[in-house]
Amino acid sequence: MQNHSVNAAPLPQLTRRAIVLSIILAMILAAANTYLGLFAGLTIATAIPAAVVSMAVLRVLGGGHILENNIVQTGASAGSSIAAGVIFTVPALVILGYWDDFKYSWVLAIAGLGGVLGVLFSVPLRRSLIVDQQLAFPEGKAAAEVLKAGEHPEQGIRVLAGAASIGALAKLIAASGLRLVPDTAAHAGFIGKAIGYLGTNLSPALLGVGYIVGLNIGIVVVAGGILSWNVAIPVYSAFFLDTDPLLAARIAGSDAEGAAGMIWSAQIRYLGVGAMLIGGIWTLIALRKSLLSGVRSGLAATRAGAMKAIAHTEQDLPMKAVLIGLLIFTLPLALLYQAIVADFTVSLPMTLIMIVTGFLFSSVSAYMAGLVGSSNNPVSGITIGTILFASLVLTFLMGRDAALGPVAAIMIGAVVCCAAAIAGDNLQDLKCGYLVGATPWRQQLMLAIGAISCALVMAPVLNLLAKAYGIGVPTASHPNPLLAPQATLMASVAKGLFGGELPWNMIWIGVGIGVVIIAIDELQKKRGSSFRVPVLAAAVGIYLPLDLTVPIFLGGLFAHWVERTTGTHRDPDAAEKVHRKGVLFSAGLITGEALMGILIAVPIVTAGRSDILALPAGLQFGEVPGLAIFAAIGYLLYRVARSGAYEALCEGR
Repeated sequence: MQNHSVNAAPLPQLTRRAIVLSIILAMILAAANTYLGLFAGLTIATAIPAAVVSMAVLRVLGGGHILENNIVQTGASAGSSIAAGVIFTVPALVILGYWDDFKYSWVLAIAGLGGVLGVLFSVPLRRSLIVDQQLAFPEGKAAAEVLKAGEHPEQGIRVLAGAASIGALAKLIAASGLRLVPDTAAHAGFIGKAIGYLGTNLSPALLGVGYIVGLNIGIVVVAGGILSWNVAIPVYSAFFLDTDPLLAARIAGSDAEGAAGMIWSAQIRYLGVGAMLIGGIWTLIALRKSLLSGVRSGLAATRAGAMKAIAHTEQDLPMKAVLIGLLIFTLPLALLYQAIVADFTVSLPMTLIMIVTGFLFSSVSAYMAGLVGSSNNPVSGITIGTILFASLVLTFLMGRDAALGPVAAIMIGAVVCCAAAIAGDNLQDLKCGYLVGATPWRQQLMLAIGAISCALVMAPVLNLLAKAYGIGVPTASHPNPLLAPQATLMASVAKGLFGGELPWNMIWIGVGIGVVIIAIDELQKKRGSSFRVPVLAAAVGIYLPLDLTVPIFLGGLFAHWVERTTGTHRDPDAAEKVHRKGVLFSAGLITGEALMGILIAVPIVTAGRSDILALPAGLQFGEVPGLAIFAAIGYLLYRVARSGAYEALCEGR
């Protein structure tokens, strides 16, 4: 770390070029994560690719030191957080039919103000979680390692750019582009009345996600998918379908794959809803002592800092400014809620719920980011908890049949989700800054700027994707839409609590499954096992189509093989550096595929045809070439990561 003395003058951090570069990167990464999240229900932390790009660009512009690069990655990392906060919730307003498209000013208010509130909520937590408790914050530590090793960023840029080109090309030739190969390779069949299903998506981005989250999470996610698709669906189709005549009538005449999809959509995915519900509640219970301790420690540090000079590396935004900011940025949201319900006796409680749950869940998010990282942070479970609590209060105030009830609950959840996502990201960035000697208040200010910048582009990107691919609900024009799994879930939960119909039997079974998973994870914790079973990761796997979870597992398997075949799992000193190349290559695959998905959407929307780029039928190939290309990209990821692991091992000697 840098010199932490009181009189040590820091190098310039919030430079004009750093701010401009950070804003540009934040917007690009927000767009990429928007596509990824709507497609697969997951987003990834973007600090490391942002740090690599920053080092290369600032070097070209002349100079660029570690603290300036740190500021760039801090603001740019808001791209993944704001994207997650928006796509997990805001599409629910379209799915519910409240909006026909994404309203620019409303999305800007939800994302921008929610993001700034997340920064302010997290300020009192820095000292406790980073300085006192020394939580891991894995992405923050990894970003710090990249910044410290930044003497030669050219290699990292080549890896990132090369992988992005591969990801973009793979997306271009897939089913939404040239249609040279399909998006998935899947097969299903009837075994008596039961349905058997096996398949994988051919997306390189999902391989990259799996590599980044690792084998442990990959196993848990795919196990959830297997439980849903290879256990629950066959059991339901064999023994319970006859008790659901409406669903049976819809399935009649469908092939096995179509029947499996309809059973999953109507019934089985709600097992994941139940598991997410109990997972969110358990997270709060498990973290209650740590959260209270963090808040007390942060407030005490603020009071102490007011009475004596402290080093720039310990200077947070002043608590007085935080409180004033909370008031200033809450008022527009209160007016927004009033515009929805037109009843002060409802909008005021909505605002209070947003503030209380926003701070509480921002604390949960910050703590979880310290434990498992931002990419694995259970923000969706946190948001479900918010929507449930808000719905229960609003049913008392508005009545269970209130047409605007689900909309009001989603609006509260959307702001809280943005705040919680940014809070977790803020602590990751502050951990990186702590390790390289940055000034906390400058990072906090930069992240707020990054959050607002991302909010500016969210509505146009969402509208473009909705028109090109469809979001959430299959229609005649978009039979295979971007699933937006979390937003669809939020809409279902909110609607179900306001007079709608939900398969509560499945939800309660899912709660029971979640309890069993929690018990297994607690047993693993007591045994001191390195393999854990986070309930929210399992719930996401249950809720997603199986073909999306398989490549995530394969990516985690590649990460595991890299460690085992190079022996780096036995070298703790090199642990932080082992996966640097693999992470950069994975981030490139994700970014390239996502950005190409957005670019492809432009001609689709302009022409009004989803097949505008499609090659003639005679030039379109089947699953086997698609699987071959997918396997080749996976092998390339493995080779690149393996070479990086050997380099890390040599550095550690």
